[in-house]
Amino acid sequence: MKLRIRIIGPKVHDVGYRYFLMSMAMANRIRRFEAHNIEEDVGDEVLVLVDGSEQEIQAFRKHVEMKRRPERAEVSRVIVEDYEGEVMTIGEYAQFCTTVQMNKAIPLLLSMNETMGVMADKQAETLSEIRGLSEKQDQTISEIRGLSGKQDQTISEIRGLSGKQDSTVSEIRGLRGDLATRNNIEWQTRIEKDIKVIKSKLSIR
Repeated sequence: MKLRIRIIGPKVHDVGYRYFLMSMAMANRIRRFEAHNIEEDVGDEVLVLVDGSEQEIQAFRKHVEMKRRPERAEVSRVIVEDYEGEVMTIGEYAQFCTTVQMNKAIPLLLSMNETMGVMADKQAETLSEIRGLSEKQDQTISEIRGLSGKQDQTISEIRGLSGKQDSTVSEIRGLRGDLATRNNIEWQTRIEKDIKVIKSKLSIR
């Protein structure tokens, strides 16, 4: 027994309908099966061709008409007609599906390959920039160490100047002490002279 089944609706493509029907045919032990997506003026359509014993085909038809369908599918109507033409074996149809999927996958794989090439180029560019930044960082660290060395030298010079300042202050204090002593001696000598003059004028010995 052969049937042509037309499944028509707003959402029967790209929802896994053909694979869903193929698994249903295999569950009913149907050896000849094929399904194709067709775009019609009335809407999208899945055209199914089946060939098997009357019991197998009627069981398959019942499942299709009982609204067994993929979760995301939206079906408006199912039309069942007699069919007289050839039907692929289910194994041939599985190979056909594999070929169709490979044809879809190849452009995607090529696009992914190109994208990965661009990403690899960007990654190499980024690594080069990171290395450049690393070299600049090393140079900056070297400059900072040079400044640190100069800072240590400056601190050493300041400490040297501080030591000289302490020595100068000590010398000034010594001079002040010497000056005070000298002033006292000069002042005492002057007083003694003044006393002698007064005594001389008063005729005092």
